[in-house]
Amino acid sequence: MRHRYYVRLREYDDRLFCWCNQSISHPLLDRLLKALTHLGSAAFTVPFAISVILFTNGIWQRAGWLSLSALIISHLLAVLIKRRFQRVRPYDVLAQAKMSILPLKDYSFPSGHTTAAFSTFIPFLFAAPSLAQVLLPLACMVGLSRIYLGVHYPSDVLAGALVGTVTALALVLGAGIA
Repeated sequence: MRHRYYVRLREYDDRLFCWCNQSISHPLLDRLLKALTHLGSAAFTVPFAISVILFTNGIWQRAGWLSLSALIISHLLAVLIKRRFQRVRPYDVLAQAKMSILPLKDYSFPSGHTTAAFSTFIPFLFAAPSLAQVLLPLACMVGLSRIYLGVHYPSDVLAGALVGTVTALALVLGAGIA
């Protein structure tokens, strides 16, 4: 019984991946999502958090420290999960997968870019709740970009969002900011 549900979930994941990766393909989305995906990269998230720490004070600096801490902890969790599950990337499994960026060498589950985007952005929502209108859609777009560009399944992205969000919330709540 358990195996049947797993197979159904994998089939649904594959279909949703193919829809995001192929059916909504458009040159404008290609450019936009290739740019937005970098908001979840270490090249963006680490300097962003460090810049906030160095160039602000008060609640913003505290949010910067929480952001950097959540980023580090969630990254370590994501690496451990990747090693445990060792899920192969969709472009290695699905012949019809469209690759829009260079192939990656690590495992797929969970999405590290999505984890980083959510863990980095969530602490700032407590410094200024109105930022949710910008930061949450950006984090979601990072996740969508990973599917669209062919490097992650939707479940990888959902898991990354969960790991990043839970890590950030745990730190924010533990720090007593919320």
